[in-house]
Amino acid sequence: MWKNLYNQTGVLARLIIKRDRVRLPVWLLSISLMNVIIASSYTGLYQTEQERQAIAETMKNPAMIAMVGPGYGFDNYTSGAMFAHQMLLFTAIVVAIMSILLVTRHTRADEEEGRIELIRSLPVGKLSNITSSVLVMVGANVLLALITGLGLYALQIESMDLQGSLLYGAAIGATGIFFTSVTGLFAQLSENSRGTIGLSFAVLGGAYLVRAVGDVSNETLSWFSPLGWVVGTQAYVTNYWWPVILTIGAAIALLVITFYLNTIRDLGAGFLQSRPGKKHASRFLQSPFGLAVRLQRTGIVAWAIGMFILGASYGSVLGDLEYFFDSNEMMAEFLAPVEGFSLVEQFLPMLMLVISIICTVPALLFVLKLKSEEKKNMTEHLLARAVSRTKLMGSYLMVSIIFGAVVFVLAIVGLWSAAVSVMEEAILFTSIVKAGMVYFPAMFLLIGLAVFLIGSFPKLTSLTWLYLGYSFFVVYLGGLLQLPTWMEKISPFAHVPQFPVEEVTVLPIISLIGIAGVLVVIGFMGYNKRDIEG
Repeated sequence: MWKNLYNQTGVLARLIIKRDRVRLPVWLLSISLMNVIIASSYTGLYQTEQERQAIAETMKNPAMIAMVGPGYGFDNYTSGAMFAHQMLLFTAIVVAIMSILLVTRHTRADEEEGRIELIRSLPVGKLSNITSSVLVMVGANVLLALITGLGLYALQIESMDLQGSLLYGAAIGATGIFFTSVTGLFAQLSENSRGTIGLSFAVLGGAYLVRAVGDVSNETLSWFSPLGWVVGTQAYVTNYWWPVILTIGAAIALLVITFYLNTIRDLGAGFLQSRPGKKHASRFLQSPFGLAVRLQRTGIVAWAIGMFILGASYGSVLGDLEYFFDSNEMMAEFLAPVEGFSLVEQFLPMLMLVISIICTVPALLFVLKLKSEEKKNMTEHLLARAVSRTKLMGSYLMVSIIFGAVVFVLAIVGLWSAAVSVMEEAILFTSIVKAGMVYFPAMFLLIGLAVFLIGSFPKLTSLTWLYLGYSFFVVYLGGLLQLPTWMEKISPFAHVPQFPVEEVTVLPIISLIGIAGVLVVIGFMGYNKRDIEG
């Protein structure tokens, strides 16, 4: 009987690998090469112990701890310790995103689109699909761990030994396996792929926030977050393996629950059932804009709450940050004060940059929902009625702009409200708002790019995420890695004035908005001319 539950699992696993023959290698090579390239650049950037210790001092401030985790090995801040401290958490999050997206694609998304029903009509076991999906993703994460670990060791950097390199790889691989289990579980609980991805990302975001708050204020709290376990490995310094074992153990426990739920639920059903709707739609819901809002209502609310909490978590450390700058002579030398501005005000643009890029994620999700609805053959029902393509795409564009701005403003309000309570001389609310809102044209350009691709090249919409990831990489790590200026200028976020330190000039703002507007117009023209995918 148990054997029948897993019948043809190997065949389905090979099918998944064939379907992802391009997607999986791109993910694995991109992540591993990114780590190897960055690790190799550290030796050239920080050649002396004095330079590394100066960086160590900058990483001790609460804001940096909240972003990348607590440091270790500060007494002897080697290239290995520096690399793991600054890159491990970031890489683990990227691996988690990879696992969430790919597991959803082969479980709930395939079930939602009817593929699983077709497969289950053949002599295939009830647990074969979920098992094959998990096996492929576990194999992919193990392969990623080995490629990354051995790649880092192959650099032959003195402080990056074999054990530390393998532990670094194992930590990110274990994170991927854990979120494979989390996504598999939510694929059983949710009724659709949107809910599966939303709940999985909620766990990822919650894990990051819990770890950030815990690392700054209460170390015990960090151990309630799987991302806190990953940072606790302390690769290249103490090399603790037990957090990896803990992460794998938690993943196995979640998988047991996942497999049990898969055996007792009906195909196409979920345990978290949606409430029955009203018999008659409201006037608002009868419009394309109202429908677009209704379809993404849960995501809008979740992102709004999450970004307010994220802003508040960053704002809560500004008081400690001010004290840190005032009491640390080396840091004061590293970040020379600018006349007329406090050191906290000089640090504010970095916080706003990170928040703006994170807030761009929901804005893109809201507009790219149009592409996913088209893929599910849902837009045909609307366009068959008295609804123009311009009005339909315009509705999703307005949802993206309006609620993307709302989410961004809530993050700014959260940061200011927390900062007021912890700082002796709080920054003016208007200054924080202006420092944040100058990034909105860059967000609008990314939205415009998404509209352009939906309208003209719908199969290439994933390039939007690639461009956003590149923007984060070159702008956030560009200064640290001393990347060429032209690489940073490719990102729209690099053209935003860093208020309040820099004056807000009109030209870059108008240029970003102008480029975004052109992309939107071309996108609308293309959407009106091209065939709707079926």
